Amino acid sequence: MNSKEWNQNLQHSTERFLTWRKRRKWKKKEKQKRKNPIQDCAEAIVSAVFIVLLINQYFLQAYQIPSQSMVNTLLIGDRLFVNKLVYGPELLPGIMKVDGFRKPRRGEVVIFENPSYIPKGPVMDILQRVIYMMTLSLVDIDRDEFGRPRHQFLIKRAVGAGGDRLRIVKGEVEFMLPGEQNWMTEAEVKQRFSLEYDIRREFDPREYDRFRLAGEGLALLDAGLGIPAATERAVKHYYLLNKGEDGGVSWTQKALVDNVSIEKARYRTGYALEPYRQIARSSWRLLENGWYIPPDRIFPMGDNRDDSRDARYFGPVRLKKVLGRALFKYWPLGRVGSIR
Repeated sequence: MNSKEWNQNLQHSTERFLTWRKRRKWKKKEKQKRKNPIQDCAEAIVSAVFIVLLINQYFLQAYQIPSQSMVNTLLIGDRLFVNKLVYGPELLPGIMKVDGFRKPRRGEVVIFENPSYIPKGPVMDILQRVIYMMTLSLVDIDRDEFGRPRHQFLIKRAVGAGGDRLRIVKGEVEFMLPGEQNWMTEAEVKQRFSLEYDIRREFDPREYDRFRLAGEGLALLDAGLGIPAATERAVKHYYLLNKGEDGGVSWTQKALVDNVSIEKARYRTGYALEPYRQIARSSWRLLENGWYIPPDRIFPMGDNRDDSRDARYFGPVRLKKVLGRALFKYWPLGRVGSIR
């Protein structure tokens, strides 16, 4: 092929391409003219929803604080964004979590799946997550029979890390760090790791005598024994006694209490009364000696220690259930800022 023929072929190909592109643009323009405005709006909404879901699922998820367990760090109604990329997102809601850049660190505020949560099925689980993300946490369809949110996700601070041993003494956290033999206070651990966060306590130290008496009284009642007057007053101070139709006794929590302290005294006394009760023995020893945190888990707790249902009740949390790190508050405007 000589240069003249090559130039002619090139010109012909260029003309065909330009004609095809012009025809394509014309068809697209005509199609746009014929498009229904409602359809056009619907497509825009679907595209926006898809982008929101994509961002929430893999990068930043909006979350609303439902309780006062993190006061004063986070207040009820605070809205925040959670960094899901840092620990690794799930490929689909609730399915196949991938590795992130790093693991959760001691002292970080994290969001994780509630170990006590009982799902209603995979379809409902995915639907609830999608709607929650799509509405930037404004709509939560997963509610109990009383219309209250069932809290599929919790947000707490990673107080204990893998390899720690952790125990609770009169509401205060103590640590035995890996490779050490002595217990350390939380203040000492915060100083060692240069951590800055505040802890809120509700109980006066004198309350713990009542918690102990209440636990001992419950153990005596468990064994079918009578209880001293002082112990009975402590029990009635925190629990409402109801007689069932069958003559049995049921207990309904009446006031904010330190259940760990009460249960520790209850199991200790129960084991002393009936040494053959292995459940009482093992439960008491767990609360007395504390939890060992495996390398693949963390021990999350609320900053508002006396009003938080956390790992003290459901144990250490697996890292693959930790969905992200709390990044910053975006609402209300007066509380906008980073989260430490």
